[in-house]
This record gives sequence, structure tokens and C-alpha cells, in this order.
Amino acid sequence: MASTCSSTLDLSLALVGAGVSLLAVCLVQASVSCGYPLHQLGVRPRGSGLWSYLYNHLVHGQGVKGYDPVQGALSPPLRLGVHLSCCFFVWAILLAAWPMLHIPDACLGGFGLTLSFWQSALVAVTTYSFSCHVICNYLPGVSHPGGARQHKMQRKPRWNNIESKLPSDSKWRFSSAHESHQVTMDRFADTEARLTGEPVGRNVWTTAPPKQQQSSHHDVDERLVQELAAGGRPVGSFNPSINPNSCDMPFRAQMIRNYIRAGKTPPSITSQPKTIKDVLRKAVHFYSMLQTEDGHWSGDYGGPLFLTPGFVIAWYIMKKPSLMFDVDEIDMLTHYMLVHQQEDGGWGTHIESPSTMFGTTLNYVALRLMGVGADEPSTRKARAFLLRHGGAIMTSSWAKLYLCMLGCMHWDGHNSVPPEIWLLPEWFPFHPSRMWCHARMVYLPMGYVYGTRLIYSDAETDPVILSLRKELYCEDYEQIQWSKTRHLVAPMDNYSPINPIMATVQNILARYESWPIFRPFRDDVRRRGLAFCVDYMAAEDQQTNYIDIGPVNKVLNMISAYHATGGDAHHVTLLNHFARVSDYLWLAEDGLRVKGYSGSQCWDTSFAIQSIYEAKLLDEFPDVSRRVWSFLERTQILSTETSQNTLAYAFESPENRKKYYRHVSKGGWPFSTSAHGWPIADCTGEGLKGVLCLLRSKSVQDSIASGELKHIDEERLQNAINVLLSYQNEDGGWATYENNRGFGWYEALNPSEVFGDIMIDYSYVELSMASLTALVEFREVYPVHRCDEINSAVERGRSFLKSIQRDDGSWYGSWACCFCYGVWFGVEGLIKAGEPRSSKCIQNACKFLLRHQRPNGGWGEDFSSCYNKDYAINGMEDYGNEGSGVVNTAWALLALSIARYDNVEAVKRGIDYLVKRQLPSGDWPQEGIAGVFNRACGISYTAYRNVFPIWAIGRCVEEYGNAIDG
Repeated sequence: MASTCSSTLDLSLALVGAGVSLLAVCLVQASVSCGYPLHQLGVRPRGSGLWSYLYNHLVHGQGVKGYDPVQGALSPPLRLGVHLSCCFFVWAILLAAWPMLHIPDACLGGFGLTLSFWQSALVAVTTYSFSCHVICNYLPGVSHPGGARQHKMQRKPRWNNIESKLPSDSKWRFSSAHESHQVTMDRFADTEARLTGEPVGRNVWTTAPPKQQQSSHHDVDERLVQELAAGGRPVGSFNPSINPNSCDMPFRAQMIRNYIRAGKTPPSITSQPKTIKDVLRKAVHFYSMLQTEDGHWSGDYGGPLFLTPGFVIAWYIMKKPSLMFDVDEIDMLTHYMLVHQQEDGGWGTHIESPSTMFGTTLNYVALRLMGVGADEPSTRKARAFLLRHGGAIMTSSWAKLYLCMLGCMHWDGHNSVPPEIWLLPEWFPFHPSRMWCHARMVYLPMGYVYGTRLIYSDAETDPVILSLRKELYCEDYEQIQWSKTRHLVAPMDNYSPINPIMATVQNILARYESWPIFRPFRDDVRRRGLAFCVDYMAAEDQQTNYIDIGPVNKVLNMISAYHATGGDAHHVTLLNHFARVSDYLWLAEDGLRVKGYSGSQCWDTSFAIQSIYEAKLLDEFPDVSRRVWSFLERTQILSTETSQNTLAYAFESPENRKKYYRHVSKGGWPFSTSAHGWPIADCTGEGLKGVLCLLRSKSVQDSIASGELKHIDEERLQNAINVLLSYQNEDGGWATYENNRGFGWYEALNPSEVFGDIMIDYSYVELSMASLTALVEFREVYPVHRCDEINSAVERGRSFLKSIQRDDGSWYGSWACCFCYGVWFGVEGLIKAGEPRSSKCIQNACKFLLRHQRPNGGWGEDFSSCYNKDYAINGMEDYGNEGSGVVNTAWALLALSIARYDNVEAVKRGIDYLVKRQLPSGDWPQEGIAGVFNRACGISYTAYRNVFPIWAIGRCVEEYGNAIDG
């Protein structure tokens, strides 16, 4: 018996060794070559499972070219090898456990150990195969957003009832496209700064007078301009206790003023539309006044209150360079922060959030750095809030990072962000390149500033910093045991509590950072890790023309570049960064703020032209259509002569994409501008659909034929399709910027506390609908290009959408508020993918919407739907109309009308609500915040109040006709 056990144990160990060896070979081979030529950077297998992948790979050599599995996407033979290695592990466990079961030989039918060995092999394969089947077919996928949160939002924001106005002598003006480049270069005239990339879509705010005054032969009634721009609110005023969302009065007033000066007539504010079609015409007429000369629509994309302080802190660390912020900008940034302070003294994470330690700490510090005294009423109230909740040691990790860089917190109070993690072999199960790109590009410079222990050079002598050390904490700064504060975070900030696994990792890293025994190794790898970070950040700067993917990594890249260049704010790298700061600034009636991106220009414009198309008004507004065509043509990424004449284009090479972990970009469309350089799946889909809509416009076609507009050739549209096909994840859905490269367990390593689901690029209902409907609409016009792959992608996308539908018929909207939005995307995606309108999933979705229709005929949700992952029980009670909102109502109607739901009365009530809420100008009122990201932060889309009512009414008219026009 002992000999048998020894033999079995030896076999088990041999199988473990074989499994480990096979797994290592597969991972290393995948890392080295991905099994495909470098110019393809891997090919996603065709099919829906391992065997179909393997068959297509070996027999037909088929796959989706362009797929970018920089990390982890294995070729079918390597996948088979990984599965076999896992079978070896299960087999070894069974063999080792077999003698412990004490099963008499007679119970095995007289079979001996040899057959028991093979029997265990059969059991191992069966067990592993069954487990894979259950996981793949019966458990929620990694991209399923899950159900309602157990811990709901308990507090609401509250402001003092105070009305504020911008200074009456304000000289601020909006500038876009080529003029915006000229404004910036005038500011940087005596420097080496350069602006590269397409100017189209860019917009900035400036106090510099225009070089050429717009000629006007028409008097402008300023009272009328202000009334049209006010969106139904008191002219020029802002009161957050009524609504903390701006309605873009300064921007809209300037555009309307220019429209009238050009000799055009605005909509009448005294005449009432007589028909539904007149409602649409008036709405499009109003919105056309806001279109910029280069063809896009701009608007406030602010909302988060932690972004502006980051820029202010960077400005201060770099010794307050005036080329970054001048006096006028500092005044308006200060104004913005002050008007959003709540009655408890704090600031929220975003404008509709109750006060948090995250928002309050950063805004308090920023105000002090901009010159607001410690004894001002605003700062006294804010300080009282901070101290009441434990002081700045209780804020979240992102805020702590800024405090550490300023010298207002010791680096021992921040958990380790080791830059050397980038040196891990790329086959290692966790590698930062596998993270969602926003998280990756934020934690890249975080690693640099942590690894260098970057601190403001004057921290020990600067009186403001020394004072902040006293103001921010409940105990003496020098007595705080910083290492014991690393895990402290206020409950109000703790949306995603640190997982015990991550807490353990952070504690191990704390020893790694502090124990002398690790120092020789740590110093060596840290030096190389920091060098990698510097190189990678420089590549990100150049790939995005110094805009960077978002405002947080923009700030941290700037600070890192300042440190890496020896504190030289006049270095060309810093100057190029400063020249792009204005890309992130937006002015509204509540002041100047940092946007959540360099804008939403392409996104809003793509939606707008589709709404006008469905309203059947493209050729009634031919100038609008032509300008949008020109904008979309110039905005397709790396597809114009200007964009290809940049360093960014060089980074599209396979070698650079592999080195810097970038997905293919050429042919996609961005969220904001071409110069930004990061394509996104849904933006590519909506941009392509916008182009396809415009191809049906006679005015556009005539202008192309005459040479007035540049033709977008079929190859460019095919490039967009290639990008979309490459974006599809293996679960059938589409993610944001890249394919999902990581694993679900990465979320257990989320270190942010304040955000949810940030670690990998999940598939989403919104991205999936936008992508697969673009494939469908392209297929209708160009049925030959990659038709089999498109058909397969659409069918797999359809299955994905059904897999993440909730039992109540809804879909959770991850990028807007919230379930009405998700249901629209889910229903539209399914129907255009071929799902019958009578199917259970479509009918359940429509019933879900009808259960939430409010007595006034509308629908409404607020940000709590996103945060709680549960439909807001009181709808949009705070900032809507009797709980309803025009944007939510439009989304619900878009879903019901595409489904041709037979409850016409419900649809008519919804349309009546939108018509009643339309203002005399043709505008609609700005209500609650519409957007969201990372589950826990709201973001503004002021364009939505115009775009989606037009779209919904236009579609309902088409689907229901006279039944709703009465």
C-alpha cells in the first residue's frame, strides 16, 4: 500500500510539473509572438468556443485581423495548451486524493491501480470540461454589471440659497478650430511650444480680443440673445440650490449672437408650433444656432469636482507658471469652486454628489493655493467639515497622492505604487498593460511620482504649505504616524472598499518599501521602472498631441515631466503641455472648470446628425448637414493629411503599438477630437453611422459632387469597420478603447476606493449597441466587405446583449443615468441585430419602461440610479419636472418606438410631455446631470437636452404617424 501511495504521489508531482511547464511555455510563447506575424499583432480566432476557434485556425486560417491582444489573447493552439495544463492539475489532484478515499478495490469492479489511473484521467477531463461549461454558460460573465448595491446612497447635497453671477465686465469668449490654435500660439508666441494635430473640433475660452472683429450689418437685440440662451432660467444667474448644473449660457449667448450678426433669423419666441413636425423644425432651428463653423456642437462636459483642483495643484508645484493659468483664469476657477460649496462646508465628488472627503480636501487645498485665506468664511466652513470627519488622513488615495506631492502629507501615508511593476514579464498573470487604459494611464505617472517621492521643492519654506499642514489635520502634523494612516478612508468616500487581497498586497509592498534588506534590489529595479515610465509618458504625450487621454493623467504627466526635466517649466515638453491645458477648460455661468475630457464634440455631433436624420430634416437644414460632414471627415483618426503629418502617426506602427500597448487607431472616431488620438468603439460606431446618414442627404451628395465637400472614400469606411471588428471581446460584447486584456479578479486589486469597475475594459450594453448597429448599417450599404465576419460579429453581439439583460427586463447603463439609457441601447441593439420585436427580451424591456412611466407621461432618473444600481424610486425629483426629465423621457421613447410597442397611448403621453416641456425658443431646459463614469461619478452633457428630444420625437412620428400627432 505504501508503495502504491508513493507511486501515485510521484505521478501527481510529475503531472504538476508537466502542467506548470506547459503553462509556462504557452504564456511565454504568447508573450513573444502571439503566434502570429507582428504586423497583425495577433488574430482573434473565429468562432464561439475553443473547438471552433481551433478548426478555423488550423483548417481555414481564419481570424479577425487587427485584433490587439498585446497581453494575454492566445492563439487557438496555445489556448488548447493552457486547457491541457489545467487538466493536468486537476488530474494530479485526483491522483493524490485517490488513496485517501480508502475505496476498496472491489468497489471498482476489480480494476487495479493502472485503470484507476486512467479512470482518474477521465474523471479529471470530465470535471474540468464540466466546470468550464458551467462557468461559460451558467454563471454571469465578467462584464455583467451585477444587481443593486446593498449599501445605497443615504445623503443628498444641500446648498445655501444664494444666486451668483459672473462679472458683468467679463471679456471671455469661446474660440474653436483654427482660431483656437491661433489664440494659443499668440499666447505662446515667444516660446518653443507647438500645436500639432487636427485643429477641427478644438475649443478654448480666452479673454484675448479677436484679431478680426466679425463684420455685422445687423443689429443684435441683446435682451433676446440672453433670453434665448438662458434655457428658461433667470438670465446670467446661477443658483446651485435650485440646480447645480449649468445650462451653458455664455457659450449659447455667443453662438446665438454670432448667428444673428450673420443675418440669420432665430426661432420666434412668440409663435407656437402647430404640428409635431413644427416642434421638430423649431428644435433643430434652435440647435443649429449653436453649431460651430467647423461643424461640431460644443457644451459643458464638466461635473467632477476633483479635476480642477488637480490642475491647480500642478500649477502650484510648478511655481505658478502664467502660461498655464493667468490671473483671469485663476479668478474664474476660484469662482467656480466657491459657488459649488455646499451648506455643510464641503464639496462632492461631482456637482450632484453630497459632500465627500475626496471632493472637500482637494477643493479646500486648491482654494488656499489660489490665494483664498484660511480665515475666509468659505475656508472656515470647509475646514470644519474636514476636521469633523477626521481630517485629511481620512480622504481617499487619489487625494492623498496630491497632498504628498505638495508636501502636505508624508509619502508613508500613501500606499505603494511601484513603477517597477512595469518590468514584470508580459506573460505574468497580472501586468499593468492589461488594465483598462484610463486606469493604466493614470497609474503610470502615479508610479513615477511615487517612485521618485516627488515633493514640491519649496514645501519646507512655503507659508501656505506649512499652514496647510496645520489646517488639514486633527493632530499635530509632526506627531502623525503616517504608515498607520495608509488604509484610512472615510465611509463617504469608500464606494469600492479595498479588497482584503489588495490590502494584503499593499501591506507586503509597505515592507518592501521600508525594509533595508530589499533596498539593493529595489533601487535597481526602481531606476529601470522609472526610466520606463518616463519613456511611456512621453509616448502618450506625443500620441495625443500633448492632450493625453484624460485630465488626471494630463496633470500627472505634466508634473512628472516637470520633475524629469529638472524643474524647468520652460522646457519644450512643459510648454507643449501648457499649450493644451485650455483644451480642458470650459466656462459657463458658474465659472471656469476642468472638463472630464477634452470635450464630447464628436460624440455629441454624431448623435445630433442622427437625430436630425430621423426627424427627416437633413435637407431642410443643408448648411448644418454639410458642416457636420466636413467635421466628421476631418475627425476620423489618423485619416487626414494633417493628422498623418504628426508624431502620433508614427506610433501607429506595429512595433510602437506593441511597445506602448496601443490598440489600432487609424480609422476610428474619437469622443472629442482627432488630435486627442484615442478612438473608442461606440464613438467609432456613432461616427460611422453619422457619415452613413449624411450619405442619404441630397445637399451633402451635391456638395461632394461639386467638390465643395471632400469625399470620404470607401477605404476609410472600411478602416472604421476593421477597427470595430477588432474591438469585439470574446464574450460577444464591445468594450471602450481596447479589448479586455485582463481578468475579472483584477477588480479585487482596485486601489481607488472612490470608483467601481475600473481595472479592466469590460463589455458594455452601450458600446455593444453602437458597434453592432454600425456594422449592420454599413452592411446595408456595402454588403461585400468582410460580410461573413460582420454577420458573425452581429450575431455574437446579439447574444451578449441578451446575456446581460436583468430579470426585470432592464439593462444597467454604465455611461449615463441610467436604466432608461441602458434599455434604449439594449432594445435598439437587439432589434437591429435581428431580434424579433415580439421576443420575450424586447417585450420585457418595454414593460419595464411602462412600469416606470410617471403620471405626467415622462420618465425620470437621477444619479442615484447609477450609484445604487437600482432605479431611482423618486425619479428626477430634485432637478426635473414632477420626477420626470426630458432626456430620460427621450431615451425611453427611443426604445419603445424602435420596438414599435403597441401601447400607443403610453408613447403619446411621453411625446406630449416633451412637447409641453419645450421652451418658446425651441430649446429644452437643462435638468439633472445626464452622464456617469465608473459607477460613482456624474458628468455633464448639456447637448443631450437638445439632441435626444429631437431624435425621440422624430422616430415616434415615423413609427406611429398620426396616432401621436393630435
